[in-house]
Amino acid sequence: MAGRRSLGRQFGWLWAAYTVSTLGTWLAFDAFPLIAILVLHAGTTAVSALAAAGLAVGAVVAVPLGPWMEFRRKRPVMVAMDLLRFAALLTIPAAFVFGRLSFTQLLVVSVVVGAADIAFTAASGACLKALVRREDLVVAGGRFESTTWTAAMLGPPLGGAAIGVFGPVLTVTADAVSYLLSALGIRAIGGREPDPAPTGAPPRLRVGGLLEGWRYILTDSALRPLFLNTVLVSGLIMATSPLLAVLMLGRLGFAPWQYGLAFAVPCVGGLLGSRLSSRLVTRFGRHRVLLTTGVLRAVWSLGLAFVGPGTAGLVLVMVVEFGLITCMGVFSPVFAAYRLDRTPADRVARTLSAWSVTSKATIAALTALWGLLAGATSPRTAITIAGLLILATPLLLPRHDHAPQPEPEPARTSSV
Repeated sequence: MAGRRSLGRQFGWLWAAYTVSTLGTWLAFDAFPLIAILVLHAGTTAVSALAAAGLAVGAVVAVPLGPWMEFRRKRPVMVAMDLLRFAALLTIPAAFVFGRLSFTQLLVVSVVVGAADIAFTAASGACLKALVRREDLVVAGGRFESTTWTAAMLGPPLGGAAIGVFGPVLTVTADAVSYLLSALGIRAIGGREPDPAPTGAPPRLRVGGLLEGWRYILTDSALRPLFLNTVLVSGLIMATSPLLAVLMLGRLGFAPWQYGLAFAVPCVGGLLGSRLSSRLVTRFGRHRVLLTTGVLRAVWSLGLAFVGPGTAGLVLVMVVEFGLITCMGVFSPVFAAYRLDRTPADRVARTLSAWSVTSKATIAALTALWGLLAGATSPRTAITIAGLLILATPLLLPRHDHAPQPEPEPARTSSV
């Protein structure tokens, strides 16, 4: 079966590295806000600022990294970003042990990790394109997506239990170690990664190179609508996440374990969707699957505006999140493969960096804006407005299928 065929030993090591770092990330889910609240006794405004500022400043810091990476081998960049995240996160438990932990340090570490996340994601996309054949990109993306949702399903409950027993700093330590293991996994890929083809562009840090990434996205008739659609959908979903937490844990009186359960159980849908993605593409075609799931994932979020107290409210959240996450589980690997297939190999790092920078900056801006909107109205009203706006996002999806950009097959690395 297509979804079970081997993609090679080198892909296996890349997948293993992704798996361990993703599990570490989900184990430490919401660890920074919890440390700010439980250890540093920060207020609501400070915690919101930590979430928004880390994303926004991290995105700005990452701006020059895309063009810089384009002219370098990607695996050393990925290892460097893993080690940077390992070192940055490890400063938190070290400072905690010596009684020197501060809110400023949390903010600085969140910025460093956010910028490194963007750089790593861009480099890993280029690495994946070099390791996997074009026809296997959806299968590979489905495996990454299934890993993400499995970690999302298991990580927060395990992390929550660890936080309850040992405190939130331990999960940050586990997250740091996961990046070290990821770096070792990437090193184990082996073979000699081919040098990027020379383009005459200077391999230095510069903003102009990333502008080329945005320019390529916005002038491509297939990528432009997908770019606008995915950035807006993710921004609106993430902007309402803290508002839903305030609504459920505050006004509706749900216990923290009920809140965690409401979002852990629906992750089964992400695992199911990611396993089905390549089979659906084989049967119905890539564009039809992309368009259908892109439309379906837009219809669920408005349902969160009607959540009430008690068991009925909890079930409503689970049903809405299950539907949304299942659609995302199918859409995401197909979209990721489509984007890689559409982007020439010598533009992948800049394009993915520009995409990630825009997405993170948009999430930060909308999170801050929706916080103000909820303050002026109510969390439920702000969630309703976001749900209505998401309903319009399918209008941004590409209406026609587009052939991939013609380019020679990338050189394969040896498996010695």
